[in-house]
Order: sequence, then structure tokens, then C-alpha cells
Amino acid sequence: MSLYQIVSVVFTVMEYLIFARVLISYFPHNPNGAIFGFIYEVTEPLLGPVRRMMPASSMPFDFSPMVALLLLYVVERVVLQLL
Repeated sequence: MSLYQIVSVVFTVMEYLIFARVLISYFPHNPNGAIFGFIYEVTEPLLGPVRRMMPASSMPFDFSPMVALLLLYVVERVVLQLL
């Protein structure tokens, strides 16, 4: 497996974890559970700063995962172009 493929897989896994976090947030779950804890620990370093940069909204929907996915996509394209 080449470095290009490894980097691509890492970004793809991160994207899937963000999607999983969004889906999990719509269903009752145990926040102390192992799976949710893992997903939270891996995605929060990306989602937390994005959430803090976004203005507070009165809407019940959190747009930070969408913004984070967009930023992740842009960074992935730049990194893969540099390889």
C-alpha cells in the first residue's frame, strides 16, 4: 500500500466517523459506551474547534460536521496533491 493510499484511507475513515457521530446523535445512546466514546474522542479534536468558530444558532441542527467534512475534504485534496 502506497503512502497516497494510506493517507486517503485515513481521511476516509475520519469522514465515516464524523457521519457515524451525526447518525448516533439522532438516536438514544449511552454517552459512556465504548463505541460512542471512541467516535467522540476521535472526532472531537476536529469538530470542537469548528463548532467554536461558528456563530451560535437558535436552530436545533449542528452544522459543524458539515463544515468539518468540507474542511477535511479540502485538506485531503491538498495533501494528496502534494504526495
